[in-house]
Amino acid sequence: MSVREEFDAWAAAGRDRGMERRHWHTAKEILSRMPLENGDTVLDLGCGSGYAARALREAGGAGRAYGVDGSPAMVENASSYTNDDRIGYLVGDFEHLPFAADSVDHCFSMEAFYYARSPEATLQELDRVIRSGGTFYCGVNYYEENVHSHSWGSDMELELTRWDAERYRRAFREAGFHVAEQDNIPDRKTEIPPEEEFPTENWERREEMVERYREYGTLLTVGVVP
Repeated sequence: MSVREEFDAWAAAGRDRGMERRHWHTAKEILSRMPLENGDTVLDLGCGSGYAARALREAGGAGRAYGVDGSPAMVENASSYTNDDRIGYLVGDFEHLPFAADSVDHCFSMEAFYYARSPEATLQELDRVIRSGGTFYCGVNYYEENVHSHSWGSDMELELTRWDAERYRRAFREAGFHVAEQDNIPDRKTEIPPEEEFPTENWERREEMVERYREYGTLLTVGVVP
């Protein structure tokens, strides 16, 4: 199954809303760090249900927001959830974004970057469309240091890119970005059951679940276009 087919199926089953609930805990922390000014144009790369674009318009001061996703069903769902004519959702490849050069002020991506066919080409494309001084806030839970994520690619039978933190920094720089920040953002909201309820369906030991959410959390890498 391709990434597109996988997420079309997720959208059809309503799992896009589930992703939104799971990701929002840390996504809102990342979004709050973005240096938005009134009227800025923002892009959500791998937008899913479109929650980030809506949040950036409602609370962040974005003048216009766009969401791009490789899944037509995700884009259709996101459009149906949104009542704002200054938000648009498009089906597109990360490596060939439907935007002119220097047309975007800031880009956000949560749990999507590692699905790109070529993450290096994606970074080069973002360097093309983001204006000088603009930023790319890239959050991922699937990365080398997070040992609890390593089975995800095989579980979904998809080829995913699993980089460590240093490789993210290097790739950003090779694509032309300055790396302004790299951080691990813990998820403090996901409920972790008491010790007596383990093992659960997904976790053998409570310590592993604590480590996954409270210590590893989301790896955030922030790039700035010179």
